[in-house]
Amino acid sequence: MTIAEVAKRYGLTTDTLRYYERVGLLPVIGRTASGIRNYTESDCEWVSYIKCMRSAGVSVETLVEYVRLFRQGPETLARRKQLLIEQRRQIAGRIESLTEVLRRLDKKLDGFEADLARYEENLK
Repeated sequence: MTIAEVAKRYGLTTDTLRYYERVGLLPVIGRTASGIRNYTESDCEWVSYIKCMRSAGVSVETLVEYVRLFRQGPETLARRKQLLIEQRRQIAGRIESLTEVLRRLDKKLDGFEADLARYEENLK
């Protein structure tokens, strides 16, 4: 799959994919005989994983560390697990904060509905 096809499939730019490759988030992408990047399904799974983690707010630096450790093999399992546990803790904290924001917004919106009902009642 070409870089343009992968970019379209995952809603990324080709520049972003090149950046991910350059900083070590992606494995070295194979090339065709003419030098065009040729993404495998395994490469695409990495792209999907990275996009998911980035959308959750995981930093590029953390992901680079995770990928670096992954490439070192099974002896890094414990460290990789710790990285993921920490990211999960941070994401859970953000979810908790966002849940509170939603609660407050819902309360405010409910207030608008009550205000609108009172306003309409006064127009009669």
